[in-house]
Amino acid sequence: MVKDLFQCCLYFTANSFARIMTTLAEDEFKKTGLSPNYAFLVMLVCETPGITQKEISEYLQLTPSTITRFVDKLETKGLVKRTIEGKAVLLEPTAAGREALVEIQASWERLYHRYSKVLGYEKGRALTSLVGNAALNLEGK
Repeated sequence: MVKDLFQCCLYFTANSFARIMTTLAEDEFKKTGLSPNYAFLVMLVCETPGITQKEISEYLQLTPSTITRFVDKLETKGLVKRTIEGKAVLLEPTAAGREALVEIQASWERLYHRYSKVLGYEKGRALTSLVGNAALNLEGK
Protein backbone atom coordinates (compact mmCIF):
# COMPACT_ATOMS: atom_id res chain seq x y z
CA MET A 1 0.00 0.00 0.00
CA VAL A 2 1.05 3.58 -0.59
CA LYS A 3 0.64 4.45 3.11
CA ASP A 4 3.16 1.75 4.02
CA LEU A 5 5.54 3.07 1.38
CA PHE A 6 5.46 6.53 2.97
CA GLN A 7 6.58 5.14 6.34
CA CYS A 8 9.50 3.37 4.62
CA CYS A 9 10.61 6.51 2.75
CA LEU A 10 13.38 8.52 4.40
CA TYR A 11 12.34 11.65 2.51
CA PHE A 12 8.74 11.44 3.73
CA THR A 13 9.55 10.51 7.33
CA ALA A 14 12.33 13.11 7.63
CA ASN A 15 10.03 15.88 6.39
CA SER A 16 7.23 14.75 8.67
CA PHE A 17 9.63 14.74 11.62
CA ALA A 18 10.99 18.18 10.66
CA ARG A 19 7.48 19.67 10.54
CA ILE A 20 6.67 18.29 13.99
CA MET A 21 9.98 19.52 15.47
CA THR A 22 9.48 22.95 13.87
CA THR A 23 6.04 23.24 15.46
CA LEU A 24 7.44 22.27 18.88
CA ALA A 25 10.38 24.67 18.56
CA GLU A 26 8.24 27.61 17.41
CA ASP A 27 5.92 27.00 20.35
CA GLU A 28 8.81 27.02 22.84
CA PHE A 29 10.33 30.15 21.30
CA LYS A 30 7.20 32.30 21.41
CA LYS A 31 8.48 33.97 24.60
CA THR A 32 11.60 35.22 22.79
CA GLY A 33 9.69 36.88 19.96
CA LEU A 34 12.10 35.08 17.61
CA SER A 35 11.86 32.01 15.44
CA PRO A 36 14.35 29.25 16.30
CA ASN A 37 16.58 30.13 13.31
CA TYR A 38 16.80 33.77 14.38
CA ALA A 39 17.57 32.60 17.90
CA PHE A 40 20.40 30.39 16.61
CA LEU A 41 21.89 33.41 14.88
CA VAL A 42 21.74 35.49 18.06
CA MET A 43 23.40 32.64 19.98
CA LEU A 44 26.22 32.41 17.42
CA VAL A 45 26.83 36.15 17.50
CA CYS A 46 26.85 36.22 21.32
CA GLU A 47 29.18 33.23 21.47
CA THR A 48 31.48 34.50 18.71
CA PRO A 49 31.51 38.30 18.60
CA GLY A 50 32.99 39.44 15.30
CA ILE A 51 31.66 36.42 13.40
CA THR A 52 31.07 37.05 9.71
CA GLN A 53 27.79 36.60 7.90
CA LYS A 54 29.55 34.02 5.72
CA GLU A 55 30.52 31.96 8.78
CA ILE A 56 26.96 32.12 10.09
CA SER A 57 25.70 30.99 6.69
CA GLU A 58 27.97 27.95 6.90
CA TYR A 59 27.02 27.11 10.51
CA LEU A 60 23.28 27.43 9.92
CA GLN A 61 23.44 25.96 6.41
CA LEU A 62 21.40 28.85 5.02
CA THR A 63 22.09 30.96 1.96
CA PRO A 64 23.95 34.26 2.39
CA SER A 65 20.87 36.18 1.21
CA THR A 66 18.77 34.51 3.93
CA ILE A 67 21.38 35.41 6.55
CA THR A 68 21.35 39.01 5.31
CA ARG A 69 17.56 39.14 5.78
CA PHE A 70 17.89 37.62 9.26
CA VAL A 71 20.60 40.10 10.24
CA ASP A 72 18.53 43.01 8.87
CA LYS A 73 15.62 41.99 11.10
CA LEU A 74 17.79 41.35 14.16
CA GLU A 75 19.54 44.68 13.67
CA THR A 76 16.15 46.42 13.48
CA LYS A 77 15.16 44.69 16.74
CA GLY A 78 18.41 45.97 18.26
CA LEU A 79 19.84 42.51 19.01
CA VAL A 80 22.91 42.58 16.75
CA LYS A 81 24.97 45.24 15.04
CA ARG A 82 27.13 45.15 11.92
CA THR A 83 30.62 46.53 11.66
CA ILE A 84 32.58 46.62 8.43
CA GLU A 85 36.24 45.67 8.32
CA GLY A 86 37.55 45.87 4.78
CA LYS A 87 35.25 43.64 2.73
CA ALA A 88 34.05 41.64 5.72
CA VAL A 89 30.83 42.35 7.57
CA LEU A 90 31.31 41.44 11.22
CA LEU A 91 28.46 40.93 13.67
CA GLU A 92 28.48 41.88 17.32
CA PRO A 93 25.78 41.36 19.94
CA THR A 94 24.18 44.42 21.45
CA ALA A 95 23.38 44.65 25.16
CA ALA A 96 19.79 43.72 24.27
CA GLY A 97 21.08 40.72 22.30
CA ARG A 98 23.08 39.50 25.27
CA GLU A 99 20.01 39.98 27.49
CA ALA A 100 17.84 38.05 25.01
CA LEU A 101 20.31 35.17 25.17
CA VAL A 102 19.01 34.19 28.62
CA GLU A 103 15.47 33.52 27.33
CA ILE A 104 16.82 31.95 24.11
CA GLN A 105 18.84 29.45 26.12
CA ALA A 106 15.82 28.75 28.35
CA SER A 107 13.73 28.10 25.23
CA TRP A 108 16.28 25.59 23.89
CA GLU A 109 16.30 23.88 27.28
CA ARG A 110 12.49 23.65 27.34
CA LEU A 111 12.45 22.28 23.79
CA TYR A 112 15.09 19.67 24.65
CA HIS A 113 13.14 18.46 27.68
CA ARG A 114 9.84 18.53 25.82
CA TYR A 115 10.93 16.17 23.06
CA SER A 116 13.15 14.11 25.36
CA LYS A 117 10.23 13.33 27.66
CA VAL A 118 8.42 11.83 24.66
CA LEU A 119 11.33 10.12 22.92
CA GLY A 120 13.38 9.34 26.01
CA TYR A 121 16.57 11.25 26.79
CA GLU A 122 18.96 8.56 25.61
CA LYS A 123 16.97 7.83 22.45
CA GLY A 124 16.70 11.55 21.72
CA ARG A 125 20.48 11.98 21.97
CA ALA A 126 21.04 8.87 19.82
CA LEU A 127 18.56 10.10 17.21
CA THR A 128 20.22 13.52 17.12
CA SER A 129 23.60 11.89 16.56
CA LEU A 130 22.25 9.52 13.91
CA VAL A 131 20.49 12.28 11.97
CA GLY A 132 23.50 14.62 12.24
CA ASN A 133 25.89 11.93 10.95
CA ALA A 134 23.50 10.99 8.16
CA ALA A 135 23.36 14.63 7.06
CA LEU A 136 27.16 14.85 6.99
CA ASN A 137 27.39 11.60 5.00
CA LEU A 138 24.80 12.74 2.47
CA GLU A 139 26.70 16.02 2.04
CA GLY A 140 29.86 14.02 1.42
CA LYS A 141 31.71 15.31 4.50
